[in-house]
This record gives sequence, structure tokens and C-alpha cells, in this order.
Amino acid sequence: MVIKNQEYTVHIIGMTNEGNGVGKIDGFTVFVPLTAVGDKVRVKIVKVCSSYCYARLEEILESSSDRIPIDCDAFSQCGGCVYRHISYESELRLKQQQVQDAFERIGGISTDYLPICGSEKISGYRNKSQYPLAVDIEGKPYAGFYAMRSHRIVPCERCLLLPDQFESIKRKILDFIAENDISIYDEKTGKGLIRHIYLRHAEKTGEIMVVLVCTRKRLPHADRLIEIFSSDPNIASIVINVNEKNTNVILGESCFVLYGKEQICDVLCSNKINISPLSFYQVNRNQAEKLYEIAKDFAGLTGSEILVDLYCGAGTIGLSMAKQVKQLIGVEIIPQAIENAKENAAQNGISNAEFICADAAKATQMLLWRQLSPDVVVVDPPRKGCGESVVRDIVVMKPKKVVMISCNPATAARDCAMFQEQGYCCVKVQPVDLFPRTAHVETVVLLSKLQTKQHIEINLDMDELDLTGAESKASYDEIKSYVKEHTGLTVSSLNIAQVKQKCGIIERENYNKPKSENSSQPKCTPEKEQAIKSALKHFDMLEGD
Repeated sequence: MVIKNQEYTVHIIGMTNEGNGVGKIDGFTVFVPLTAVGDKVRVKIVKVCSSYCYARLEEILESSSDRIPIDCDAFSQCGGCVYRHISYESELRLKQQQVQDAFERIGGISTDYLPICGSEKISGYRNKSQYPLAVDIEGKPYAGFYAMRSHRIVPCERCLLLPDQFESIKRKILDFIAENDISIYDEKTGKGLIRHIYLRHAEKTGEIMVVLVCTRKRLPHADRLIEIFSSDPNIASIVINVNEKNTNVILGESCFVLYGKEQICDVLCSNKINISPLSFYQVNRNQAEKLYEIAKDFAGLTGSEILVDLYCGAGTIGLSMAKQVKQLIGVEIIPQAIENAKENAAQNGISNAEFICADAAKATQMLLWRQLSPDVVVVDPPRKGCGESVVRDIVVMKPKKVVMISCNPATAARDCAMFQEQGYCCVKVQPVDLFPRTAHVETVVLLSKLQTKQHIEINLDMDELDLTGAESKASYDEIKSYVKEHTGLTVSSLNIAQVKQKCGIIERENYNKPKSENSSQPKCTPEKEQAIKSALKHFDMLEGD
């Protein structure tokens, strides 16, 4: 039995998606932050749960070959980086495995997992930073980052993920606040003026936007702030964003320009992109270009396609493909993002793009009413994923291909399993690292509709078929229900047909035989195969104990 506050020696044999080392104490799982696979460590137990526990690292007895010197004083406290103690090569291996594990374990998907696309830059790559502000015991303002799972602000003099000029700008703003005795917002009391310093950098043009998130529009001594930055040719915009609500959301809805332009401009995939304080824009521009190129390659565009870009935001993904398609239709529920997308299309001379302000269901209805059927749907959902309703909306549009870009491997795997249930094959998966040294990883997935001559087609109306004696004992729906009830797994009619054929229950070729010698089809996972066999035995369709 593992005991709280006791010390143990642990060998680290794995790592979680959050960067914690994993070990065993007499078969009991222990999670240890700041450790690496191959470490032998002395730890102190800090929390014990029913089947696992958490421990604090006390001493490294034997170091992993993956370890490197830690180069940031805030690493053990800040909630940003989780991999600064191991080599980048080791980090990429972990992220590759994280994606594959999610698709196989959550989605039950066996497919072609392509090698992860790493980042050339692992420092200074972020083009955006949001610094929360606080006051120290001497009353001086300071900026930092939130500790993991808390709103405690960890001071950080130099974040290695940010461009060098951000530190200088932050320091000038803090000096301006202190010299003019401007109040800092206090979450507990709801009083104070300045909440965050928010910086954006357009890497290709060099333009920088400075945003102060405040509880009201008026900033004391604003002329002095403009004087401080107006001599810097890279500062293209100074903006006040007003957020007066008692909320964890950083930005408010209203912006007021103090100096310069409302938006800065960057270049992404050869397109000029306007960036406002409220615009979504990938924080790693160079890797975003690689990500979009992979998505375009997966789409296999020839110039004749109708492409629908769901969750299009300011249109960056769809516009990167617009010149390779017949028609681009972007869909986004946020009105301001749609306006930004239209502006971006216009300033790049893209005339075959249309942008619709709607959710996926409404957009699907509009396209069906107009008798438009997309050849390709590109979808880039938030971390929560598409979910069942959006998957259903996409399937109704009957695209030949779906290209999914996801920032969460777990929800991507879940959604891809739902797509497979609806007749789409998960062809290949490509991890892309947009956020080096952090726990996050992007994934690009190609899903193809099973209706071409290279794939299998199955008539799912089984009642109309001439069934054998064994088959007639239980319908496909009954088998699915049994499997779901007893194992929690969701299996498809294709899965059941494959297992029946393998067990010799299906003898006629028209159920499962592919139409071409080179055809391919999604395979039933071993876990699902065993569950289906148990159901077949239950319904006396298969002999066994």
C-alpha cells in the first residue's frame, strides 16, 4: 500500500500527455512531474487515490538519456512548457505516440500514421503573448504567466517561446504603469484598471500590435504611452480592449485605437492576412504554413472541386487552398470573423470564395437547398472537437473527402470513429508540432467516403437479404446493441460483416468481397472483433464456451 508523505525509489517508464513521468510502486501507478523516461528517482507521495498517486521529485538517482539542462527559471512553476527538461527529439517521439495511442485506444482506428512534422524553431516562435498583471508586496506591478490549473501569476523575466522584442515592450509598459501610478486589476475585489498586456507580432512584415486590456476605455496619460512607442517603427498599433466583466475570459468585445492601425498585416501561405486584437491566428506562423500545406496535399485538389471550410475563422485555411479549387465556401458562426475572412479574400484578389455566417447545421441546409454538394470538407474544430451533430451535418453533405485539422488528438479520434460509422475510412494521420516544449500537438487526418471503385460498398438493409440459418438468429442492430451494452464499444455493420466472414458465417461473396483486387477497407480492431464474437456466441451464431 502506498502511503502519503512516504518516500520511494521509482523507475520512470512512461510519460502522460501533460508531461508527467509515470512509474510503478508495487504495481501502483505514480505520476511524477519533471521526470523523464529512463530516470531512476527518489520521490515523496503527496496525494493517494484509489488506483494511482501523485509524487514530488526529491532527487534524481540516475538520469535518463533524454534529459537536457533546464534553461528557464520559471519552468517548474509556469503552466506553459512541460518538456524543457528533455531533448526535442524525445518530445517529438512522445507526441507521435500520443496521437497514435489516442486514435487506436479511443477511436479503435488502425491506419497509416505518418511521422510527426517537427518545428525548425523551438524558441521565439510564438507571435502572440498575453501577460496577466499583478502587484508585488512593495506595490510594484509585474507581469508573468498563470501557474498550471490556477490563477496564481508566476513572474517571468524572459519567456523563451516569445520573440526578443516582447520582453522590451513589456518592460516599458510596466515602467509606464509604475511611473504614472495606474492601478492593476484585482480579480478578488474586481477593482483596478489594467488586466493584461497583450502583444501580437506579424512575423513576415515585422508589425507589432500592443493591446492593454482594461476595465474601462479611458487610460490615464495615454499620450505618454504613445510617445514611448511612436519612435519604434515596428509598433504599428496601440489599442485599448475593454473587459469590465468579472470573468476568466481575457479579452472584451470592444476595442479602441490609441495609435496607428486597427489591424496589423502578416503573410501566410502567400496571402496577406489582417490581424485584429480579436482575430484567431495560429501562434506559430512557419509551422502553420506546413500544417496547411499538409491539409492541402491530403485534399488532393485538382481545380474542379467545391471546398467547404467549416470553423473557417478569418479564412486562413480555405484561402490557402482557394487557387486550387473551383469554389470555396467558408462557414463560421462569429460575425466578426466572417467579415475578416471577406476582407482577406478581397485584399488577395480571391474571387471564388464565399463566406457564410452560420453554424454547421444551418450551412448544410443552405447548401442542400442550393443543390451544392462539396467534394471536400475541411474542418478545424475547437478542442472539444466536432461532436456527433457536426459529424452528422458533414455526412449529410456527402463530401468525397474530409480533411480534419485538430488541436486535440482525443476528440479527433472520437470524431473519426463516428465518421467511420457513417461510411468514411480514416486513410492517414499526420501529427504536426505547432507548439514545441508544450503539451499540445496538432493532427491532420484524411477521411475518404467508401463509395468509389477502390473501396467496399455494403447494403446495410440486411432484412432484404437471403439469410443463412446462423445469420437469421440476430439482426445487425441486435448485435450492435449487445456489444454496446456489455463492452461500451460501438461497432459498425462492416465490423460485424468482417467478423462473420472470418468465422465462416458469411459464405456468399457479395457481402464483403471488394470490387477490385487493389481495394482497401477499414479493419476491425482486435478489441471489437472479440466483442462481436462474444455477441455471436450469445445469439448461438458461433460455437464456443
